[in-house]
Amino acid sequence: MPASRFRAGAATSNITPSLGVSLNGGMQDRAAAHVHDELHARCLVLDDGKHEPIGIATVDSCMIPRAVVDAAKEMVQGETDLNLDRMLVSATHAHSCPTVAGVFQSEPDEAYAEFLARRIADGFRRAANNLQPAEVAWGSFPEPNEVFNRRWRLKPGSMPPDPFGDIDQVKMNPGVGSDALVEPAGPTDPEVSLLAVRRAEGGAPLALWANYSLHYVGDVGPGHVSADYFGAFARRLTLYMKSDDLDPPFVAAMTNGTSGDVNNVNFRTARDRGPAYSRINAVAQVLAAKAAEAYGKLTFRSDATLDMREAAVKVGVRRPTRDEAAKARYILSQGEGEPLKKVEEIYARETLLLADYPPNIETLVQAVRIGDLGIATFPCETFVETGLAVKRDSPLRPTFVISLANDYAGYLPTAEHHRLGGYETWRARSSFLAVDAEETLRSTVMRLLAELG
Repeated sequence: MPASRFRAGAATSNITPSLGVSLNGGMQDRAAAHVHDELHARCLVLDDGKHEPIGIATVDSCMIPRAVVDAAKEMVQGETDLNLDRMLVSATHAHSCPTVAGVFQSEPDEAYAEFLARRIADGFRRAANNLQPAEVAWGSFPEPNEVFNRRWRLKPGSMPPDPFGDIDQVKMNPGVGSDALVEPAGPTDPEVSLLAVRRAEGGAPLALWANYSLHYVGDVGPGHVSADYFGAFARRLTLYMKSDDLDPPFVAAMTNGTSGDVNNVNFRTARDRGPAYSRINAVAQVLAAKAAEAYGKLTFRSDATLDMREAAVKVGVRRPTRDEAAKARYILSQGEGEPLKKVEEIYARETLLLADYPPNIETLVQAVRIGDLGIATFPCETFVETGLAVKRDSPLRPTFVISLANDYAGYLPTAEHHRLGGYETWRARSSFLAVDAEETLRSTVMRLLAELG
């Protein structure tokens, strides 16, 4: 084949943990008691034959710190043609996966973290081994019925105090059908973006990466390990595409868009609570069916130019004052010890942990170009407003945003949302960046997209 011919390869790595491992996603730690569905690192390598190849990994994990991502990338660079600054590794943010980043009372399992880095690297290596002549396409479709802003304004006098004794202007998850509801504090993004790859010979599907701004669904069983709707989407799409017997296998992935303030609960209307996984499967079925239909309408090409930019960004940390740390120590001294049960005690512990943080941290943002398609990344649980602004202002059309990429740096509220308060702004390891961090990271992303565009 000509050296300039577009090529692609995809593969999965099984990253399912042993039972007993800590699970991320709650203020109380949980131990894995059952594996409902296997976890994977889903990897895609693209090569336009003219520029350095790029790799994209979507990992069934709640969040992955930079140290683990960097360890995986360093192994990949030594084993493939992929360079460190040409790889994108993101977590899906399923709340039923092993703890890799310490948040609240869940602390990472170091042995699993090492295993995860190795398996991500293995997935990239296998995807590179599967490189073959291919064609690429992109597109999108709307699905507004599964996304709801979870931050609400309430009637005067309805707002409870936060863990620090202050009164916020908005509340996360205010209760379905509550009489106190006024209006959501932000929008949603209903767009499902698609990056599709098919084999040049015969046209069979090779990979499909989707992007949706839905936090997670979460109706898993107690102590279950599960990839949530992200994994269910991949399984169902494989069936809808009639591609479960291809060699090498078809790989599907769902990436987390800008869903820091979005979930799958319509707070205006009560919904019957079904058995475990009923909502996960319902959301996955809707998205997979529509993705398969959209795939059939895409225009594929074999001449898409690849490019990628990456920037290390220094952002401030909201560290506690001496008085705040002293108050936190007092709160903990009056408690019953671990495990902590009161929210104010949990946040007091987080306050003391953040007191040891540096005044600034360095994290990564990226911009990717695949033909006319743009992809931007943030290392945080990014709010919808940020994602919509990037899509609106990007010189590449279309553009979508992947959150929780290459690092875990907590929530990324806009300055306005910091003013409103609410769970996503409460200072903890889940939300510790300075108030101006969103503007700093977004402006850097826009600069990178402009360089590509």
